[in-house]
Amino acid sequence: MTALAVVNASPVILLAKAELMGLLQLAGDIVVVPDAVAQEIRQHTSDAAARALQDTSWLSVAAAPLPTEAIARWELGPGETAVIALAASSPGAVVVVDDLAARRCARSLGLPVRGTIGLVLAAKERGLILEARPVLQQLLAVGMYLSDRVVNAALDLVGE
Repeated sequence: MTALAVVNASPVILLAKAELMGLLQLAGDIVVVPDAVAQEIRQHTSDAAARALQDTSWLSVAAAPLPTEAIARWELGPGETAVIALAASSPGAVVVVDDLAARRCARSLGLPVRGTIGLVLAAKERGLILEARPVLQQLLAVGMYLSDRVVNAALDLVGE
């Protein structure tokens, strides 16, 4: 398992709303959100993600270094930029992000990337859930946008 998983807002928000925060632990032994991401989440103090950020003992907030030019040129949002900058400065870290441009940026830097769907598939592969489909449907119900094509492709990967 990866020692450090650096997580962006959307996986925290979606998993908190779906009451599936534990899936983030599949990404790494240590799970952190950069300050910029925590600030974004805390803007909505009454929502599930803000509560999860405060109440989840294994989830911590960390300062991110300034982004390198290679990261800055992607012109990502502050949260995505901080996630990638922190992961890039931490050997062996994995980026947990759903945003396509951020995923491309991380991959261009040679960083391993996981998304919310990948965490669900990992849970299925490890036998932590019996079926991925109901979990994906639960995430869709709380606001995750996935096309039918993406859902079906993901389910094919785990034999559903």
